Order: sequence, then structure tokens, then C-alpha cells
Amino acid sequence: MGGDSFFADPAGRSANVPKGEGALIRMIVDADACPVKEEIYSVAARHGVAVTLVANSRLHVPARTRAEMVVVDGAPDAADDWIAEHVRKSDVVVTADIPLASRCLAAGAHVLSGNGRVFTEDSIGGALATRDLLQSLRDSGIASRGPSPISARDRSRFLSKLDELLSRVLRER
Repeated sequence: MGGDSFFADPAGRSANVPKGEGALIRMIVDADACPVKEEIYSVAARHGVAVTLVANSRLHVPARTRAEMVVVDGAPDAADDWIAEHVRKSDVVVTADIPLASRCLAAGAHVLSGNGRVFTEDSIGGALATRDLLQSLRDSGIASRGPSPISARDRSRFLSKLDELLSRVLRER
């Protein structure tokens, strides 16, 4: 699965980034619908961790960040497939997509949702089962709404969990 990689430099220009460069620990963000990108930039800067945003279209990356932007084609699950193919052990992945979280955990990554939920090998099976049940209910017309919008409390929990997770991963390195 291909994708174009760009770093936003301080002047706001973009440059191609060769594969394999960067920090040992990095954050990969399923960025299309991620509501906590600003929080990610802040925590990543504090910890000196590289950030890779993966999306189906080019997103604005503030010039103050050194985030890499990977744009994949618009095919369904193209961003998920790119992330699953490029994730490494000890990477930190931010996604609300539970099947993608499962794939990343299988690769040895740490996974966190935008509301601060930490996915683990112990919890992912239950999360997948709940997702499938809710999808079934939506498909049958019994339930029609998706997840609730992110709240201030969710943002706070996300910041706390991301900071805690990065601190632990960097200590273990």
C-alpha cells in the first residue's frame, strides 16, 4: 500500500521523507476523523516523539510541528492498511477503529483511542465483540446512532493516558 510522505517544516513547506528515518518510538495517527490532533502535537513535542498522520487526503499540519503527513488513496480502509503494514513494535497508534487497533496490537504496538481508551491484548476481544454487536443492531435498524462526540472530559483523559503511555514506552526503551 503506497502513500506520499511529507514533513511540514517550520516555514510551512513540505518535503519528501525517505523511509526508515525518524525516532525509535513514534506515534502513528489514523488522522481522517481524529478529534485530538492538537493534543497529540503537544504531547509528542513534550516527549520528543515523531508523529505520522495517515489520511485519505492532505490535512493541515501546523508549521510548529514536525509531523509527517502520509496521504493514501481514497480506497476504503487504505489508511488502516497503510498503518497496519508500517506499524512497528513499541509504536503508539491513535485510532478509534477497533479492527485496526487489533492489527496494531498483533504487531506489538501500543494503541489508544481518541477518547483515552487504551486497547490491550486482554481488552481487544471484548471491544471487537461489542463493535460487531452494535454494527448488527445498526444494520437491523434497532440502533441507529454511532459514537458520542468527544467531550472535554474525554480530551482530558486522552491527554493523561497518552502522556502516561509515552512515558512508560520511553522508559522501557
